Amino acid sequence: MSALILAVLLASLDQTIVSTALPRIARDLNGFDDIAWVGAAYLLASTAVTPLWGKLGDMFGRKRLYLASTAIFLVASVACGLARNLPELIGARVLQGMGGGGMIVLTFALVGDIVAPTERGRYQGVFGSVYGVASIVGPLLGGVFTDRLSWRWAFLINLPVGAVALLVAAQALPTATGASRGAGTRIDYPGATVLAAIATGLVLITSFGERWGWTSPAIIGLIAVTVALVAALVPVERRAAAPVLPPAMLGSRTVVFASLIGFFANAAMFAVLVYLPTYLQIVRGVSATLSGIHMLPLVAGLVISQSLAGRRAAHVERLRAILLAGLAANLAGLLLLGTIGSATGTLVLSAYFLLTGVGMGMVPMVVLTAVQNTVPSSDLGAASAVVTFARSIGAAFGVAVFGTLLSAGFTDRSRGLPTAAGFDAARPDTIGSLPAALRDAALDAFAHATAAGYLWIAPALAVAILLAVFLKPTRKPEAMAAAPAASEETVGAA
Repeated sequence: MSALILAVLLASLDQTIVSTALPRIARDLNGFDDIAWVGAAYLLASTAVTPLWGKLGDMFGRKRLYLASTAIFLVASVACGLARNLPELIGARVLQGMGGGGMIVLTFALVGDIVAPTERGRYQGVFGSVYGVASIVGPLLGGVFTDRLSWRWAFLINLPVGAVALLVAAQALPTATGASRGAGTRIDYPGATVLAAIATGLVLITSFGERWGWTSPAIIGLIAVTVALVAALVPVERRAAAPVLPPAMLGSRTVVFASLIGFFANAAMFAVLVYLPTYLQIVRGVSATLSGIHMLPLVAGLVISQSLAGRRAAHVERLRAILLAGLAANLAGLLLLGTIGSATGTLVLSAYFLLTGVGMGMVPMVVLTAVQNTVPSSDLGAASAVVTFARSIGAAFGVAVFGTLLSAGFTDRSRGLPTAAGFDAARPDTIGSLPAALRDAALDAFAHATAAGYLWIAPALAVAILLAVFLKPTRKPEAMAAAPAASEETVGAA
């Protein structure tokens, strides 16, 4: 468990740790025009390969695939840290994302292998807390490394920590994990290719829609191609001998509804995790480090509720109740965040953050547990990949949509402010160039634009609540036998 936790920590940290280092990277590598690809490349690669890693784990055994993905991640981390120019860094980030995507999905599937179904929620809650904490700690660490050492350490730090995780996992993980039925089975290359292309299209649309223009020929073309690929996916998978996404699984109400809930919940979650620190730094004038400290109530709520929800999720009949309670708390937190302004007090913000964090923590891993307890052990990897894939796309979607809403809202509310002093409505960080008499008006405009964005995102959680009402988690007899007989001993030792 310690090795798996370290792996999830590293893979999730690398989704966010470079955000505060990007300006310095762009300056050092002379690549301001294409710097957005440093983040997008990792997200694109990790999302695209998620279904393939999950299926290969089902076919050839998850331990060996997990060790391979971790090794790829570590080699790519070294390449990132030693990159001499931006194309080298982007290429290394693609390779790093391929390894990181495998580490995350195979970790979740491995928990399904080595932990009894009645204990899965408890352990998935631990991993969910690590994932959430990494989303906030990542930018903080990136800023510290950039300011105190070098941005290269945001990547090189993975090597010693990852090496420990790799060695421990090689020794401690059970060898017989996964169905191990790949010897005579052909890999579904057409299905994997179509899925990777769909993921690529979705990530490009959500990551660059605002930058390229939502009505630009490039975005419209990507949308058309992605829709066509989605339509082609089911026929391709029906013809495959060992489909990456078994059609029968996609016909399961639990899998489909749980994946959609994960999509909408993650969209709201990352809109909060990514943009609340921006609000704190611009409106409240705190440093990147202090903005992380201000977010501690949210982290505390997330970690505590993840743990409690995971323990309660041992009873399958409670899964829907936990989901509804978490989604409702998250929705209430978003609605409260929709009231914040430039003068909102620290204690009030902390209370809002705490409630939002509690809601966030009760959803993701409970969704994954519901799916894992429904499918047979031979499809644990594929099922975990479906949920992870949906959550990854949801995160990209939430960040992109909220960024568009925030930008449009701030531009609209800052009309009339002078631009001669260097102020640019498309760049909120230039508010400081305004005269003192106008600065307060600009800060108030940004605060209200942020609040309005959360009100616009709130309906996503309302849709998730509706889906949760009709979600009917089950536990198939085969799923009950998914964990090995020695799992009670494994759980006790962990």
